[in-house]
Amino acid sequence: MSQRFLLSLALWASCSHGNAGTAALSQSRVRCRASRYPVAVDCSWTPLRAPNATSFIATYRLGVAAQQQSLPCLQPTPQATQCTIPDVHLFSTVPYVLNVTAVHPGGASSSLLAFVAERIIKPDPPERVRLRAAGQQLQVLWHPPASWPFPDIFSLKYRVRYRRHGASHFRQVGPIEATTFTLRTTKPHAKYCVQVSAQDLTDYGKPSDWSLPGQAEALKRD
Repeated sequence: MSQRFLLSLALWASCSHGNAGTAALSQSRVRCRASRYPVAVDCSWTPLRAPNATSFIATYRLGVAAQQQSLPCLQPTPQATQCTIPDVHLFSTVPYVLNVTAVHPGGASSSLLAFVAERIIKPDPPERVRLRAAGQQLQVLWHPPASWPFPDIFSLKYRVRYRRHGASHFRQVGPIEATTFTLRTTKPHAKYCVQVSAQDLTDYGKPSDWSLPGQAEALKRD
């Protein structure tokens, strides 16, 4: 199978609905995610047909042309199944191409993944979600994920979902650009489960997973 054909498949897979940032070509299933945008893109892979691989060689280039310079995707060890692409090239319409070569006793096999950094942004969940009783209301507070390096420059927006203990469904509010929200419909002595999700302010990529829940008891009304 030619490298050009593999690259065509990789580009098709990365642009297909629901598959951005993931490829399952040749011997490894490769995934990339920009949870530390714009500092780095983190990639990982799961060997499919070469479970006995002794090492991996990960390289990347900006652009699909074969003559583009390839650089090492930084691995902690040659045996590691993850690597980091540092210093993301912002707002480029030219995709990155990641090449992961698995070296095993029978030879070597490569997997390719093409992606645009902004399309694979997915922040980690917000942190330190807590609830504070404020009179007859309940205030929800949280922090941006620590892995998101420049929240004042590359801003996030948030969605909050909450549910009173015993209720069957969450209610959801947002997007919210602040890191606090006030619930105004709390019931006396009721306990609430609250979670927060983050997303790039300009709608690039996907929302984070929901945070760990914060819980508190609403104050009794006068």
